[in-house]
Amino acid sequence: MSENGDEKGFVIKDKRRFDEGGKVREEGQAGTEEIKEQQEAPGATEEAETSEAAEDFVLPEINFPSFLLSLHTSAMYQFGDIADPVSNKQVKNLPAVKQTIDILDMLKKKTSGNLEDDEEKLLDGILYELRMRYVKESAKS
Repeated sequence: MSENGDEKGFVIKDKRRFDEGGKVREEGQAGTEEIKEQQEAPGATEEAETSEAAEDFVLPEINFPSFLLSLHTSAMYQFGDIADPVSNKQVKNLPAVKQTIDILDMLKKKTSGNLEDDEEKLLDGILYELRMRYVKESAKS
């Protein structure tokens, strides 16, 4: 309880798909509990709003082309093309680039014969671009 006698509480909404026994819950069966006699901590409102906004944010679909593009973007970061979001510095890390190229090459070998034409062209194009860039950057060093 707060000093002036007002009770502040919050509601916990259980949004898990499974109950305690591991069974799939039916829609609208999520459990809720109301907890009273809890004071709001400073900044708790901001955290709750941020959390709710994060829940509303919809991530793009994960598929093979988006996975390949995420690895390509990682390589661009490792080449120093993209600044670190924390330090705002661009750092070149050629061993990490080589590892990313090796990962993509491994994916090419392991998925051989199982890719659609556009996926194979994308993978080949990314590998070609990264390998040429790696050779160029290695020659500079």
